Amino acid sequence: MVNKMREIVIVNHAANYLTIGIANAFAENSEKVSLITGNIHTQGEKLNEGIDINYINKWKEENDAGKVWIHIEALVRIWLLLLFKYRHFEVFFISAPPMGYLLNIFLPHKFSMLIWDVYPDALKILGIKESHPVYRVWARMNKKSFVKAYKLFTISERMADLLEKYTPRDKIIVQPIWSIFQENRKTEKNNNLFIKRHGLQGKFIVQYSGNIGLTHKIEVMVELAEKMQTNNHILFLIIGRGPRKKVLQETVAVKKLDNCLFLPFQSDEMFPNSLSAADIGVVILDERTSRGSVPSKSYNLMSYGIPSLYIAAPDSELQAYADNYQHAACYTEKQLDLAANFILELSRSPEKYRAYSQNSLEASKHFRRDNADKIVNYYLKDKE
Repeated sequence: MVNKMREIVIVNHAANYLTIGIANAFAENSEKVSLITGNIHTQGEKLNEGIDINYINKWKEENDAGKVWIHIEALVRIWLLLLFKYRHFEVFFISAPPMGYLLNIFLPHKFSMLIWDVYPDALKILGIKESHPVYRVWARMNKKSFVKAYKLFTISERMADLLEKYTPRDKIIVQPIWSIFQENRKTEKNNNLFIKRHGLQGKFIVQYSGNIGLTHKIEVMVELAEKMQTNNHILFLIIGRGPRKKVLQETVAVKKLDNCLFLPFQSDEMFPNSLSAADIGVVILDERTSRGSVPSKSYNLMSYGIPSLYIAAPDSELQAYADNYQHAACYTEKQLDLAANFILELSRSPEKYRAYSQNSLEASKHFRRDNADKIVNYYLKDKE
């Protein structure tokens, strides 16, 4: 049985299209929905005007040390708001700050959470081992937090496997997320403003778009560009920003890799064109933590029918996607020769490329906006 509810507050320090979708889905089933956030980034779906917004300190892209202080300030502000202003509300926590869901240990609220990055496991990227005091304390707190949670959601089976060491599997609800784009509106290359603006006509474009941080392993793109330097029709395009960008640009310049181009993040208006420019989209996950994350760009690529190259561990959800949907190839960082062969094969075989593209569109049908409604339905099911 599914029942309606009275009041719920959604918490996400950096609200994006996924947060908006979930908040809107709750708004259809609640008397009052509020959102605690630092920023709202609207792409596609707009936030229901009836949802009350309570802004806290802004989320900013900083180095790891800077992020810690931003997270701590947000955590304190959220705690105070829940303790006083929203003391009678149910709470649905999403994503950020990463330790925010642990507040449920100290609060009396009916508190649920959607986990799409598993902590403390994600800290392994920073060299923090399981024996580290921060890791051990966080792991113990996870067990207390998850057992107290009203509903515990995650977005993939592999992430559920990872969470199982903190809570029984039957406590975890697996519900995938969705793409910004709900249909294929890919712009053909001969009409693509992004292609024309940057002189990319006639290129087979292998594109990475995202953060270029210390832990993002974007050097994989540079290594592939070096391996495929003699294939003049193939261009490796890196779109984004971050502390590693300058170093990688210098490496490309020293090695004279004319087949590797860096561009800044594109505007929301240009984003559909820059995404459409990709012949292959690259998604990279650090192998130490690739069970604990699925980047949302994976679904955006599917929705435009763009084949993907995943660089991730064999036990990652990305590997499972590649196996199940046959829309992508997944290799480890040590298998870049195989990755290069995959790129070359798709660039030379229109028939094989079309098959991967069609499989991508078919895969995208599993990752649509109605997944937000499914999350809310699971939340309301058998509600006391």
